[in-house]
Amino acid sequence: MTMKLTSTAFHQGGTIPKRYTEDGVDVSPELEWTEPPPGTQSFALICEDPDAPRGTYTHWVLFSLPMESRGLKEGIPPDAKLADGSIQGTNDFGKIGYGGPAPPPGKPHRYFFKLFALDAKLPLASGSTKHHLLDSLPGHILAETELVGTYGR
Repeated sequence: MTMKLTSTAFHQGGTIPKRYTEDGVDVSPELEWTEPPPGTQSFALICEDPDAPRGTYTHWVLFSLPMESRGLKEGIPPDAKLADGSIQGTNDFGKIGYGGPAPPPGKPHRYFFKLFALDAKLPLASGSTKHHLLDSLPGHILAETELVGTYGR
């Protein structure tokens, strides 16, 4: 079974609208995903820019999304714990929640939204970094998918 991650804001490989960037309102885009494999207990999401000048830059860390989830609405608040029990980590801006694209002038950067279907709820605290999340993933990934958007200045 293959999960698919999509957005009404942009298509695979397409340009991320200014609204979802530091140059706009800087809200998280709406995301939707298809049915996960049997045994899924939670989801985790990472958004990162591998084209950043100093190496991969993390824009969003979100985990413990309920197994019933099939998407995220636009504009997820920057709260450590969300109403549905989801937990947000610290991005490379040093903040909790989503931080939109903010590349230096030049060639557009790629932004990878990576979704993981997991067989457990990970024992991570709010504010955990991408590295904490990645260290917790081995042995728990049932499926993964990604959506890539671009943005340049």
